[in-house]
Amino acid sequence: MHPLQLLLGLFVFAFVFALIQVGVVTVAFDKLGLSAGSAMLLLLTSLAGSMVNLPLFMVDAKAARDPRWQRLPQWLNSRLRQVPEGKVLIAMNVGGGLVPVCFSAYLLGQHSLPLGIVLIATGIQAAICYAASRPVPGVGIGMPVFIAPITAAITAIILQPGASAPLAYICGTLGVLVGADLLRLRDVSRLGSPVASIGGAGTFDGVFITGIVAVLLA
Repeated sequence: MHPLQLLLGLFVFAFVFALIQVGVVTVAFDKLGLSAGSAMLLLLTSLAGSMVNLPLFMVDAKAARDPRWQRLPQWLNSRLRQVPEGKVLIAMNVGGGLVPVCFSAYLLGQHSLPLGIVLIATGIQAAICYAASRPVPGVGIGMPVFIAPITAAITAIILQPGASAPLAYICGTLGVLVGADLLRLRDVSRLGSPVASIGGAGTFDGVFITGIVAVLLA
């Protein structure tokens, strides 16, 4: 993790913790059927997991490695040197990728949402996120932060008004992961980064904020 990303992560944690104190996040997760304790556990698991990336596979790099990666702290550089030149390691971020997928599966079972509606909503959201996202050198894939939650809430309310909150979380988070990460893997290989994390870096913020805001709006 780049020092600026670490600083951003600490800021996000402080901001979300402040929101919890006034009950905003609690209200969001209450709409999903979670208690305050369960919501806090999910939050802490997501934030702690954002520091962990699980290696998946390697792809060919389409651009020379960005020299900014050589100026990272020594303990990070030692790990990045394990990635061969000309390759990009694709990893799954636990907090921004694995946790939202598992929680979406839990919501799908708890609320008995029609699978067809979920797939349609996720497909719509993925298309919107792909169109709105752009590769940003030195960062990864960037996207305006409120596009995903607003469109996820609207999609969920139209397709499943009786269970709009869980559908908004599922299609919002999965749509970001598919549209702004999986469909952008080819673009990531051109950014000069030795590692690309699904649900990591800026996408973690996008997934996390999308889930909370989309549920509140729905």
